[in-house]
Order: sequence, then C-alpha cells, then structure tokens
Amino acid sequence: MENEISVVDAKERSRYEAVGPDGNLMGFVDYKLYPGAITFLHAETLPEFRGRGVAGRIATRSLEDARALGLQVRPACPFYQDFLAEHTEYADLVKSA
Repeated sequence: MENEISVVDAKERSRYEAVGPDGNLMGFVDYKLYPGAITFLHAETLPEFRGRGVAGRIATRSLEDARALGLQVRPACPFYQDFLAEHTEYADLVKSA
C-alpha cells in the first residue's frame, strides 16, 4: 500500500494531498506560506485510510520540500509537532517562536 501512495503539493488549495492509485484522496495537510516560512495548520487522514502511514508520507514529503525551498517550518498542527519531535532529522527546519 505504501508504494501506491502519491503525495502532491496542491498549491491552488494550499495543501499537500495523498492520493491512492485510483486517484482517491487519502489525506491532506493544510498550510499557509509566508516569506521564508511555511506553517502546517491541520493534517487529516480520511478514516478508511488511517493506520497505513498516509500522514507520515505527507509529512515527509512536505518537510523535504520545505528544506529544498529553504523554508523554516512552523508546526501549528499537533500531528506535525509530534512528528517533528520523533524525527529529529528535521529539527533544523523548525522556526523558533
């Protein structure tokens, strides 16, 4: 299942979306872009896809994109706060308050 998840930046909706091989939405994270920073506001995995690593895939892709773009990260979403606490390889991205 994990290899069948595609994560895309749906810029027109200001969110990253995970979609399955059938094109169905599996989960998303809303974000707000600022000069030099991105705030992750709300992450959600649709109920039928929970427990399959969807949110983790979204977080990884969005944080890798933030790094590539030189953006600092503001984790307003509890999921992102927890994810960043567990994945210290992204600690350098976190913008201090």
